[in-house]
Amino acid sequence: MGKTTLLVSFVCLLSVLPSLPVRGEDPYRFFTWNIAYGDIWPLGVKQQGILINGQFPGPQIEAVTNDNIIINVFNNLPEPFLLSWNGVLQRKNCWQDGVYGTNCPIPPGQNFTYALQVKDQIGSYFYFPSLAFHKAAGGFGGFRILSRPLIPVPFPPPAADYTLLIGDWYKTNHYGLKGVLDGGKNLPFPDGVLINGRGWNGNNFTVEQGKTYRFRISNVGLATSLNIRFQGHTMQLVEVEGSHTLQNTYSSLDVHLGQSYSVLVKADQLPGDYYIVVSTRFTRTVLTTTSILHYNNSFKKPVDPPPAGPTTDIAWSLNQARSIRWNLTASGPRPNPQGSYHYGSVNITRTIRLANSAPIINGKQRYAINSVSFIPADTPLKLADFFNISGVFSLGSIPDNPTFKDGYLQTSVMAADFRGFAEIVFENYEDTVQSWHIDGYSFWIVGMDEGTWTEDSRKSYNLVDAVNRCTLQVYPKGWTAIYMPLDNVGMWNVRSEDWARQYLGQQFYLRVYSPANSLRDEYAIPKNALRCGRAAGRRTRPL
Repeated sequence: MGKTTLLVSFVCLLSVLPSLPVRGEDPYRFFTWNIAYGDIWPLGVKQQGILINGQFPGPQIEAVTNDNIIINVFNNLPEPFLLSWNGVLQRKNCWQDGVYGTNCPIPPGQNFTYALQVKDQIGSYFYFPSLAFHKAAGGFGGFRILSRPLIPVPFPPPAADYTLLIGDWYKTNHYGLKGVLDGGKNLPFPDGVLINGRGWNGNNFTVEQGKTYRFRISNVGLATSLNIRFQGHTMQLVEVEGSHTLQNTYSSLDVHLGQSYSVLVKADQLPGDYYIVVSTRFTRTVLTTTSILHYNNSFKKPVDPPPAGPTTDIAWSLNQARSIRWNLTASGPRPNPQGSYHYGSVNITRTIRLANSAPIINGKQRYAINSVSFIPADTPLKLADFFNISGVFSLGSIPDNPTFKDGYLQTSVMAADFRGFAEIVFENYEDTVQSWHIDGYSFWIVGMDEGTWTEDSRKSYNLVDAVNRCTLQVYPKGWTAIYMPLDNVGMWNVRSEDWARQYLGQQFYLRVYSPANSLRDEYAIPKNALRCGRAAGRRTRPL
């Protein structure tokens, strides 16, 4: 490498370092990604997919707690593009979140360097394209954060660590699907289910008899909850979105939209091939796909048919969800036990109730939260907030409680105070399972049930060992309650993980504000931050 190349690389790194929590002992990992369209055949039909460095799904990110991740993304698509990082908390750094409320899109033919730190995190996550309906074309991949070497993990090291990106899939390209939604209609039922971008028996996972393997499972789909099972084997749950769990054993596991789980599977059967089966949940038509768990040195084909899973039973899924508990004695990203944080004894400073709905507005199908259907502004909300640009959004533009009134369009932003402690109740008055994600945060799922939430519902809360995670489900005609410390300053996306609902308004932004305006609470705007809309031409630093 010549002196000129070294100098350019060094200068590029310096341009993003001020936004990072730089500490000498925290390593850096560098990635260069080229985003482009390419031909894919996930369901046997040629489609235009979004490839990252020619790969579908994209490359896996593997990091260790506190690593600094530098990703230089070149957008070779003919339209703007953004990547977001599902479950990566972006401590004090929503500038790197990669959704339109915080970031300007990367223009065609240009690049942007993300600089994020996986501060105080472990676990299984994924990344995805957040703009338009790009997620329906690919561009997603796994993101795993390993524990530091001296931090104890509550199970022996597995023989191998596999990622399973499962999700429903459409043969129609993302432009067509977006056109359906823009026309005010609902999406059709998906055409199939994929595992790591492939259909029936498209992947082999090789195991050796007597050894144990870790599988990190993420539902990266658009519309449906999924169930996974391993023919002839059981799964021992060990981790959920960064939390070590009680190590319950399951024969099948529901994975709702946007959720991630880690399970251990012991190769304790006779040598042979066994189906890994993924199928849709709560759908009249059940879509199924398979991969192969292959014992090495075996030539036996799997025994047909693949094992059937649960279909529409809500009570079964609800009971399973309630059985997922926090491992209080296990270490998380730090050596102290997870249970040393007694969330159940913290005083609640605010209760927020959020109800989803499906209104028709101006003759078109929309989706809403507390009657408000989100519409994007002409300028990313975080930039408008930082540069004090008026007229982009208004705080309090979404109420704290359901109104049960007609839906309306609004760039909805909810104000919240730094260091508060919120009780948030998600209420589902519809007939479908809802899945929700909150960027920048993890939270305790303290309660979940069918029926209507009331103040008496608090008597059933789990205030001891509720699992801490970043994505939750709400069952039909039911509710889910969470406790969440408001400990991360920034502008954070609260959204449905049903991607049509998210696209048509079932989202809003939570502005967590600290009046101190200190680097202790939030990092400075990156020098390389893209500026667009009414923020175009503004400077990230004074002259």
